Amino acid sequence: MYPEPMEIDPAISRDVLMRLKRARGQLDGVINMIEEDRSCGDIVTQLAAVSKALDRAGFKVVATGLKQCWEDGEKAPMTAEELEKLFLSLA
Repeated sequence: MYPEPMEIDPAISRDVLMRLKRARGQLDGVINMIEEDRSCGDIVTQLAAVSKALDRAGFKVVATGLKQCWEDGEKAPMTAEELEKLFLSLA
């Protein structure tokens, strides 16, 4: 989709993966809560936590792209328009 692959620093990659794994665990918890007929309030609270974890992972990846574009100038992996589109897709 993009002309240049975006390389993510291993420390950032670990952080994003940790956030995604946490979200996966929370989502499994939500599924269990629904199967166990838990209260709507509990389910929505957990869904909000899953959503926040996914958003933070996405923003972390977009921030990495912004940083690379800022530092790499003409060799940037994405254009400003592509980064804006990615950022807005998380909104």
